[in-house]
Amino acid sequence: MSLFERYLTLWVALCIVAGIALGHALPGLFHAVGAAEIARVNLPVAVLIWLMVIPMLLRIDFAALRRVGRHWRGIGVTLFINWAVKPFSMAALAWLFVGTLFRPHLPADQIDSYIAGLIILAAAPCTAMVFVWSNLTRGEPHFTLSQVALNDAIMVVAFAPIVGLLLGLSAIAVPWGTLVLSVGLYIVVPVLVAQVLRRRLIASGGPAALDRMLARLGPVSLAALLATLVLLFGFQGGQILAQPAVIALLAVPILIQVYLNSGLAYLMNRIAGEQHCVAGPSALIGASNFFELAVAAAISLFGFDSGAALATVVGVLIEVPVMLSVVWVVNRSRGWYERGAAGATDPDGRSL
Repeated sequence: MSLFERYLTLWVALCIVAGIALGHALPGLFHAVGAAEIARVNLPVAVLIWLMVIPMLLRIDFAALRRVGRHWRGIGVTLFINWAVKPFSMAALAWLFVGTLFRPHLPADQIDSYIAGLIILAAAPCTAMVFVWSNLTRGEPHFTLSQVALNDAIMVVAFAPIVGLLLGLSAIAVPWGTLVLSVGLYIVVPVLVAQVLRRRLIASGGPAALDRMLARLGPVSLAALLATLVLLFGFQGGQILAQPAVIALLAVPILIQVYLNSGLAYLMNRIAGEQHCVAGPSALIGASNFFELAVAAAISLFGFDSGAALATVVGVLIEVPVMLSVVWVVNRSRGWYERGAAGATDPDGRSL
């Protein structure tokens, strides 16, 4: 992990402080940024999101889709968790905790917005950080790449319907035009740009040229993420200072869904007899979220100062420590896993 990735939680915490301070000191600047939009798309945020997402999507080789059948059990488990379990389990947890148990302790006018943000956060599986988590668990790299490529392809068509369905079930108005526009701007366009750029780099200089570009764009991507967070907390500062416990309360359903879905994916892979080097990244892909997309979609749908935007940012805040804890569990339980995974083999094909 790079320095920024390892200490992402610290950087986010610093962005909270910086954003709140700047929002209090320069309210006019933040309102001007918030007003710079066309068709409910905030232009500064759109640029920042593209700078975040495109470098991550450059890593994805959609040719890896040809290998999805190689680890079909792990692929099947991860798809089931990502698309049939995670969004719906998060919606249920949001209704339970935010809509019921924590309702007296949260701003009444933001309850629906918090629920919407949590749903958006869980509706898209992680793209970039998954490669870090997979490497830390000695995950099978071809499985990880093919699974992420498949998830990204599905996300293009499934993200908007799932978000729309769950928001509708939550009695939250669905701005379908903005939702579809968000999918186009923050999924379809970045995927196309990244794939065109990837092919040109490889054609002109081979994989080494791609690696050099990724090394240059990595810091740009993280800087764009941190700048977006400063903007968000600049708008959210008053609300956070008035009720600082909001962040901790919103973290509860996120933490539960991470451990619930990672544990379920891990156990299902073990029952299916999949290799540990596949089960590890499967559990991590099943639990983590594409928080860059979630932040962008929440801002587009509900605005900078919405509870939805804040809920997605809480996901960013706890991403690194909670996923590292899942990595620790996966690594420490390898012996237990392999004793029960009938028919499993190691990465070299030998029977365990």
